[in-house]
Amino acid sequence: MFDGPHSPESDPQERRARLRLARSARIGPATFHEALSHFGSARAACARLATCSDADIEREEERLSRFGGRFLVTGDACYPATLAAAAGAPQVLSAIGDTTLLARPTLALVGARDASLAGRRFAAELAAVLGAAGFVIASGLARGIDAAAHDAALATGTVAVLAGGVDQVYPPQNAALHGRIAAEGLILSESPLGAPPVARAFPRRNRIVSGLSAGVVVIEAAARSGSLITAQRAAEQGREVFVVPGSPMDPRYAGSNSLIRDGAILVRDANDILDILGRPSTLPQPLEQKGQNQPRGDAARVLEALGAVPTAVDELVRRCQVSAAAVAEVLLALELEGRLERHRGNRVSLM
Repeated sequence: MFDGPHSPESDPQERRARLRLARSARIGPATFHEALSHFGSARAACARLATCSDADIEREEERLSRFGGRFLVTGDACYPATLAAAAGAPQVLSAIGDTTLLARPTLALVGARDASLAGRRFAAELAAVLGAAGFVIASGLARGIDAAAHDAALATGTVAVLAGGVDQVYPPQNAALHGRIAAEGLILSESPLGAPPVARAFPRRNRIVSGLSAGVVVIEAAARSGSLITAQRAAEQGREVFVVPGSPMDPRYAGSNSLIRDGAILVRDANDILDILGRPSTLPQPLEQKGQNQPRGDAARVLEALGAVPTAVDELVRRCQVSAAAVAEVLLALELEGRLERHRGNRVSLM
């Protein structure tokens, strides 16, 4: 990230010049940063290079604001620091939603579009538990694993990174989820407003997903899956790569199992991830510390519903009439205390 005397935080004209430079034809992230280094500032670069006009930026900014969005420029305080530190970081992002999520620890969950029901359920469970542990969940808003992870993490924080503009709903069946994330989470894109999600934009999108994150979790990646690109970018950026293994007879796991063979970290449950990355400061307190040594509210209802017989987590949500995120937080606290056992089929019981 470039700062100093021409930091966009203290110089609105420099910020506008960075937007002009970033939105100009044939100027990608590498050329953008080379221009800043060579000319010393974006204002100086715009004076010497053919760039888009102030009017062009004003029009896009006005349209973006009508969607409730804003620009995030390298050098802005709210531009994600983890992404800014990655090579080839985008110089400008469009954002709709809660940009404070970018200041929190983030994990990416990615995987197959045509995911199995078991894969989608496992992605949702991981996202809910990791979200309750304090991580924001990032993904690409694709069908399958991405959508399951976003949906499960809405209550605790999720960021969707798009290949097209932030106003472009893709795939169409995720329109409702796109709207909920815009209202309750955060949508980001490097592409200009209105840009369609063309094929070449997806690998660029994937590097942002990994760049935002401390690690990437891969679920059901086939041999030529786009998730493998995200994992590769994560490794290049120095991020941890976590992989859920699968049967060697299932082609949906061919890429996943290859990643494990090549050194990725095998994941059986959320603790395999938390043991490597640690737990953010928002980790839920042990149940005994909540309310004078006696669990109350959601925790009390979940505890009453639990017993020695394994119960599906979905059934706990329905029976206790609390949110999936609240149930995940209580279950995580119990698990950390050594009082919860997890079983196949997303079922749990007291020990």
